[in-house]
Amino acid sequence: MEHTRILQALTLVVAMYLVALAVWLGWLAPHTPPGTLPYQVFIMVGLFGAAAGIAMAIASMPTKADRQLRKHGLEGWARIDGVRPLTRTDHSSELTELDVELTVPGSDSYHGKIVVDVMPVDKPRMAIGQTIPIRVDPADRDRIILVL
Repeated sequence: MEHTRILQALTLVVAMYLVALAVWLGWLAPHTPPGTLPYQVFIMVGLFGAAAGIAMAIASMPTKADRQLRKHGLEGWARIDGVRPLTRTDHSSELTELDVELTVPGSDSYHGKIVVDVMPVDKPRMAIGQTIPIRVDPADRDRIILVL
């Protein structure tokens, strides 16, 4: 999960919300009919929640570069030679470094390392000796994406 992208998206939403709140408090609220203030507060809070949820959903989507690599990258596979857990994340997954032998048809095999966020359900697939499908950027062979 891209925590920095989500943090940036939420920061943008909060900044925009503060501007909207200032406009509402300074200009709109004094000119509205009496007795509608609770509804306006409810709408403002709802808009903030909706904007935060949409921003987080968009920020957690794969980047355009990752989507292009998944779509147009060279198909290959990686045999896992070593697994080294690095750290646990805040959502019960584990950041793990995989030592792999990468094979792309039409070229020689080569060794590399991939750092991936492994969910508990994917742990059996990330064991030593397992083979996992990958996509490799034809222009930069160090840019690899796992296809799970």
